[in-house]
This record gives sequence, C-alpha cells and structure tokens, in this order.
Amino acid sequence: MSGKGTCYGNSAVETFFKTLKAELICRHRRATRRQAEIAVFEYINGFHNPRCRHSALGGKSPVAFESKAA
Repeated sequence: MSGKGTCYGNSAVETFFKTLKAELICRHRRATRRQAEIAVFEYINGFHNPRCRHSALGGKSPVAFESKAA
C-alpha cells in the first residue's frame, strides 16, 4: 500500500481483481461459496502465479521472480 494521497500502490491489486473477475468469475457461476473459493484458489495457484507474466516483475511470473530472488 502506498502512503496517504498516493494511488499507485493499489493499481497492481486492482488490475489483478479485474483480471480475476473477467477470466474466472464472470465466465462460470458456482453453486456454493466453497466451490467459488476452490476455483479462485486454483486460478491463483494453478495459473496466475506460475504462468502469468507481469510487467512490474520485469516480464516474469511471480513464481519465477521469487525463485530468482531466493
């Protein structure tokens, strides 16, 4: 989060939630809250973190960025 009056800290999170909503939530309805939780978990850990490249990370996925930093 950025400091008071600075909006840049939320832009990455807002972009993530926009993508999550467009790619996962709006495409399929889930019958229960638990099914929705599992779908979000699988999206984040199965697709977003290992495969999606991010400009803020120099074109690397979060998993690749963290493995190089460690």
